[in-house]
Amino acid sequence: MMLELFKEIADMRDRPRVIVISAHGPVFSSGHDLRELKKEHGSRRHEEIFRTCTELMCAVENCEVPVIAQVNGLAAAAGCQLVASCDLVVASSKSTFSVPGVYNGLFCSTPGIPLVRAVPLKIAAKLLYTGEPITAAEALQHGLVSSVVEEAELEKETIRLAHRICQMSPAVIAVGKKFLRAQVEMDRKLAYQEGERVMVSNLALSDGQEGIAAFLEKRKAKWS
Repeated sequence: MMLELFKEIADMRDRPRVIVISAHGPVFSSGHDLRELKKEHGSRRHEEIFRTCTELMCAVENCEVPVIAQVNGLAAAAGCQLVASCDLVVASSKSTFSVPGVYNGLFCSTPGIPLVRAVPLKIAAKLLYTGEPITAAEALQHGLVSSVVEEAELEKETIRLAHRICQMSPAVIAVGKKFLRAQVEMDRKLAYQEGERVMVSNLALSDGQEGIAAFLEKRKAKWS
């Protein structure tokens, strides 16, 4: 599943404006199949599994369009990693999130990478050291998800967000997402320096000038 999802996101031939990742059934994603991680499969196979997972998470973060996770159930281990890697997360109130690898003798080291960038360190540490799940409400409180709705409203809210994003300039969204991701790793001084440069570059885009003109002329913008 991870490889197929990676190929879909990396391909982008259809040039979508937004990507929604969802699942059928009570589980969003429970992570790796532990049977594939047994010793007889060998280190090379294990390296391939984790490399594919990393490539998927990086593809989600690096693709030009926002990626929304629509979660309706359990998101565990690499599934929680995927949630933490997405740009927006809409979860039903029944959803739970965990990184329970420690239960099985395999610390969730790679899932912890986007997790610790999405929630405070102490919260990430608690999840990783105990393996205990958190509720959707707790995930919202800690910043792992963007919004929580009742199950009956989940798809409607996800579509609402997707449609809202689609009303914006694809070029401007792409510029914004790239810098938003990059500046997290920068110190404040460098972030401001780069932010100034990005905003000037944004103004040079045709859509940057179209948006300003549309506002001043009190009309709807016509994006390129």
